[in-house]
This record gives sequence, structure tokens and C-alpha cells, in this order.
Amino acid sequence: MTTRTTALRTPGPLLGALLPTAPTRADLRPRALLRRVLPGPWGTLKVVSEGVAAVVVGGLGGLIQLADSGPAGALAAGLAGAVLCLLRRGLPGTVLVVTGAAIGGYGGFLPLLVAAGWSAGYRITRPLLLTVAFCTAFTGVLITALGLNTDGLPVRANLVVSTVGFLLLAVLPAVVGRYRAQRRALLSALQERNAQLVRERVMIAHQARLRERHRIAQDMHDSLGHQLALISVHTGALEVDRTLTAPQREAVGVLRQAATGAMRELREVVGLLRDDTLPEAGGVEAVERLAEASRAAGAKVALERSGEPRPLPAAAGHAAYRIVQEGLTNAHKHAPGAPISVALRYEPDALVVEVHNGPAPETADGAVRGGQGLTGLRERARLLGGMVHASPTPEGGFRLAGVLPYDGAGRGEGAAAGGPSDELDLGFPVVLPEPLPRRSPALGCAIGAGLVLLASLGALVWAALTFFQMLGNATLSRETFDGLRVGTSEQEVRSVLPPGSRMMTGEYRDQGPPVPADASCAWFMSDEDSASIETETVLRLCFRDGRLVDKQHYPAR
Repeated sequence: MTTRTTALRTPGPLLGALLPTAPTRADLRPRALLRRVLPGPWGTLKVVSEGVAAVVVGGLGGLIQLADSGPAGALAAGLAGAVLCLLRRGLPGTVLVVTGAAIGGYGGFLPLLVAAGWSAGYRITRPLLLTVAFCTAFTGVLITALGLNTDGLPVRANLVVSTVGFLLLAVLPAVVGRYRAQRRALLSALQERNAQLVRERVMIAHQARLRERHRIAQDMHDSLGHQLALISVHTGALEVDRTLTAPQREAVGVLRQAATGAMRELREVVGLLRDDTLPEAGGVEAVERLAEASRAAGAKVALERSGEPRPLPAAAGHAAYRIVQEGLTNAHKHAPGAPISVALRYEPDALVVEVHNGPAPETADGAVRGGQGLTGLRERARLLGGMVHASPTPEGGFRLAGVLPYDGAGRGEGAAAGGPSDELDLGFPVVLPEPLPRRSPALGCAIGAGLVLLASLGALVWAALTFFQMLGNATLSRETFDGLRVGTSEQEVRSVLPPGSRMMTGEYRDQGPPVPADASCAWFMSDEDSASIETETVLRLCFRDGRLVDKQHYPAR
């Protein structure tokens, strides 16, 4: 019986903004809910960083709230801020909306608003859901700010303060968080693309090498294989020819064995070229066969081994085999009949292979001198971290020696086998696809941050102009005040008074002489300088039954 996971329907984009993904029935289990609200991985560094962030946000919130309420309110605001700070990673939209609803009446949630805005911008990737989350949070800010109005601000001033505060403390961190998230995603995409291009380049190089190796293998098989087959057939026919003497027949047999061995090695080389996963033919253990073949051809070959034998990598063993093979071949061509000595010395850090032949008893018969064999040996040893030395000896002979380190298999195997390496030289330019034009996330985020700052600056300028306008409406000249007489009609008096501002004079109304019974009063600030910087001269005019019945001026704090 299988259980099918069913996704629950979400009522529009609002719940989608509060939750990062659509919940399923399996997500409603306690352990799944815990993983959703506290997503991992929770390493040591992450636990420490999140714990420090929660303590800092909760502590700052508690200190701010302490100025508006008692210790109990500060403690509650601090704990709520710490808990919501821990939940902001798993439920960024929910924490943002809750914080927005609480910030209008409780200043202790100001640090949490910054963290919630940054986290929402960083983690909510869909623009529609991000917009819904911030609009919902801003609506909560306005409802609580206008409903509670703990600072006693007028409606317009309250709107300006709430809007500017939300833009600076929530929207601006969200823009920065969105930029960081997009930059991180872009860098990850570029790294993946670069890794893919490198893999593709290595594959192209490997395929090019395989094609070239297959071509060389086919040419060797078609040309050298055919010639060696003819040599083997003709020598086999000569070996049974009755007109040949016994020494001639023995020499022909040696030629046939050499041709057969050459064909066997050619097949091994062709197979190695066609499949680079096959082990290379020949090794230190095959040196004995080379010596026996040379002895069968009539050469005097002495093989000497010294030192404690050690296991060699395949590439090093094959290089030793090729050095001995090249030395014996050169001795047969250029010094026929001369004694040959082959030495394998196992030194503490390397294998020393040496082939030495004495002077030829008679002049060489003009054998072909190519020089390519020694060049190939030097390159093979260099790739293994070793070296090859070849030079004549003082007595007229020739010495070929190679030094092969025991640990020189890493680069040699890859290079000798033709496998892909980091240094790619294909012999032709690799044309990589041109990258698609990408729009930098920094530009969009910079534009968004600039718009937020401009909107905040405009709101602050408007707030400043509004403040000076209210200050002018609440200021009455002392000359006008002194010219007013008790008993003057209220209409005549108000015609010379400024509109007034309850916000600017509200805290002065409970100070000064008692208000006359059944009178309605208007308070203004005087334009004259007060005697102290801590006091303000307040002008009060009281009306009753359409007449000015009282005028007072008094200092107020």
C-alpha cells in the first residue's frame, strides 16, 4: 500500500507569501512542521550565528521597549523578538507581517523589522509573493499606528512617519537581501557553467586524442602489420628450404621469431592505441625475454640485477622495458657482435636501467640512424619525473642509462596513455559558445534602493515643510495678542488669529491658570523669545457666548 502526498490548496497569494512553499498533508506532522519553521542544516556555526542574532535582536528590542513601558513589557517584547528572529528563515513572510502589525504600537520590534525585511527579500524569490508580503505588512503598520497612535501624532504626520520608517527599516534591507540572493544565485550559476565548460573541453580533447590514436593505430596495422606478415611468411618458407645450410637455417629461424615477436608487440601497441584503458605491454619482468631473444640472435648479453626489488607503477615498468629494448636494438644495429651488459639497479628512490655495449669488432654496415628512439625515451622519462642519458664510452662503446623514480606514475600514466589532462593542447582552437547577456542584479537592486531613498527623502522633506507650517499655524505675535480686548466678539478675534495646531500646543493645555467655566479656549505659542530654553511662552484666549472672556500668557515646559 502506497501513500500519496496531497498538496493542500492555498487561498490565493497571501498564504503563499506567508509560507515559502505550498504545504502538504505530510508537512502537517509535528516533525515536518519543525523542519519547515526551522530549516537546516544546523551546523555549529549556524547555531551560534542564529543564537547571537536572536539575542541581539531581542536585547535591543527590550531596551527600546523599556523606554515606553515597564520591565514586564520590555521582557515580553524582547522574548517575542528573539523567537520571531529564529523563525524568520523558515517563515519569512509570516514574521514580516506579524512584525509589521506590532511595530505600529510597540517600538521594541524595530530591530526585528530590519531582520525580517532582509530575510524576506533574501528568501522569497517570487516577486508577486514578495510584493504581497510587504503590502500586507505595511497595511498592518498603518492600522496599528493609526489605531493606537501612542505618540499622539496627527493623521498626516503619523502616515509620513509610518511610511518613511517602513521604507527605511523594512524595504531597504529587503532590497539589499534581494541583491545578495540574486548575486549568490548568479555566482552559483556561473560556477556551474564554468565547470560544465571545463568538462566539455576535456571531453573534446579526449575525443580528439582518441580519433588521432585510432587513425595512427589503423595506419600501423595496415602498413607495418602487412610488411611484418610478409617477412614472417618468407622467413618461414626459407626455414624449410633444403638448399640452406644449418647456420643459415638457424639465422632464418631467428629472423622469423623476431618478426613474430614484432607482430605481437605491434598488436599490443595497436590495441593500446585503440583502448587507452588497457595496460601497457612490457615491464621489468619482460626484460629477461629481451635478453633471451638477443642471445638467440647470437649476441652476448649479460643481465645483472642488484638491490631489493620493489613493485613499480605500470608506466615506470614499461619505460624500463623500452630503455632496454632501445639499447639492445642500437647495439645490434651499430655494434654487431659486441658484448652487451644490461643492469637493473634498485636504488632507494629510483630504478636505474643501464645498457652498455663494447666497441664493434668490425665496422658497422651503415645501419639506418633515425634518432627518434632516444627522443621518445627522454620524453617518456621526463613525464615520469626521471631522465635518460646516452653517450659513447671512452673505450669506443656506447652507454644508455635511465633513472625512473618509484613514485613517478601519476603524470606519466595519464600522459603516456593519452588520457585527458589539465593542460589541453588540441592543435586547433576550441570555440566556446558565447555567454548569453545577463542583467546584473546590482543594477536592479541599486535602482530599487535609490527609489526607496528618494521616496524617504521626499517624505522627510514633506514632513519638514508640514512641521514648519504647523509651527506657523501655532505661533501668535505678542503684538496681536496685546491688541486684543476682553469683550471683543469671537468672530472678530478669530479673524486675526492663525489656524492653530493642536499637535504643537497639546502638551501646554494642562498648564497655566484654570480655564473659565463653560469657556472654549485656543492656545498659541508666542513669537517672542522665552526667558529659558526649557520653557515656552504660551498665549491662551478663551471664549464664551461669542465673546472673548479671558486672555492669559504664561510660561510652560
